[in-house]
Amino acid sequence: MNSGDTAFMLVSAALVMLMTPGLALFYGGMVRSKNILGTIMQNFIMLGVISVLWAFFSYSLAFGPDVGHIIGNLDWIGLRGVGFEPFKAYAETIPHQTFMIYQAMFAVITPALITGAWAERLKFKTFLVFMILWSILVYDPVCHWVWGDGGWLKSLGALDFAGGTVVHINAGIAALAAALVIGPRKGYAGYGNGAEAFIPHNLPMTILGAALLWFGWFGFNAGSALAAGALASSAFVATHMATAAATLAWVGAEWIHRGKPTTLGAASGAVAGLVAITPAAGYVGPMSAIIIGLVAGVVCYMAVLAKVKLGYDDSLDVVGVHCVGGVIGALLTGLFACKLVNAAGGDGLFFGNPGQLGIQALAVGVTLVYSFVVSFILLKILDATMGLRVSPEEEVAGLDISEHQETGYSL
Repeated sequence: MNSGDTAFMLVSAALVMLMTPGLALFYGGMVRSKNILGTIMQNFIMLGVISVLWAFFSYSLAFGPDVGHIIGNLDWIGLRGVGFEPFKAYAETIPHQTFMIYQAMFAVITPALITGAWAERLKFKTFLVFMILWSILVYDPVCHWVWGDGGWLKSLGALDFAGGTVVHINAGIAALAAALVIGPRKGYAGYGNGAEAFIPHNLPMTILGAALLWFGWFGFNAGSALAAGALASSAFVATHMATAAATLAWVGAEWIHRGKPTTLGAASGAVAGLVAITPAAGYVGPMSAIIIGLVAGVVCYMAVLAKVKLGYDDSLDVVGVHCVGGVIGALLTGLFACKLVNAAGGDGLFFGNPGQLGIQALAVGVTLVYSFVVSFILLKILDATMGLRVSPEEEVAGLDISEHQETGYSL
């Protein structure tokens, strides 16, 4: 047991926890004022719902003793046996309980990411049921495959330092399923009557949310080293450099394409960089991180533009930023990973191991297919049984009033 590592991991867990309210502000500023509380609520409530679920049995499913390389068993149900001694298969120098609560914060923010896809139109009660089912049936198995002791993708050598596949691709492709099943907002792209401008109502709030995400992401990525040492430092530097580069790349692409740089573009570019570097953070050096950030900034900007042509209403660009950014990061890890950075990782194509790129592509493909199919089926079932959308009248009034009987701003 190491007290320094334990302190570092507890602080990292707190930083990752801060990312969820940061995400709530990031998303909240981008919706119309009549939906700000409904949007924030869908993020904030995840801290309650998923944390309790994690303690009851989801941690055991995700990280518990392996069953067929697919899922953990229920030996740790109710956190039984998750105590103060290290569980060395995951982290040798911190209490097992510390590792558990750190991973809980990942489990919380992952489903929260999906909420941006259906912003301004989903019933709150259906949202809660979907999130519980999705966490159990999608997040927990994928987490075990990639990070769990005995998970089949981990055993193949798939590299995902802090959640490119487990978190961002997983949530991002579920967001696409949601956007397709739920359909566009009333008034979006000529849908229905009473069209309204779909513009962010509070960009300073969005910038604040992006800043909190950038800050908290150091716990997300550097904390994934699971110890206060050189690897954590390397991941911290890689995270910052990629994010800085992606911010510049997105703003530059936007400036060339639209003629003006925007604050929303800067915030979106930062998040795209954070997403893309997440799987690679503990495996690549600073220059590789900058390249990953530059690629992510440009490609994610193009992906966000493409949603209009493709005709789906992903309200807050979850697919273009998180799914596409996660895919970019996971695949580029297969190019730039280097054992000189992390001996426990692997070399990528550019360091003499072309096979790593194939393994990364397999992990990406499996996550895309599994998460999309299960998410699509769950949404279809819930639509048939509970209904997904609020009524057109409730949508026009806004979710703050129709779902929560409150308003974000006094008139």
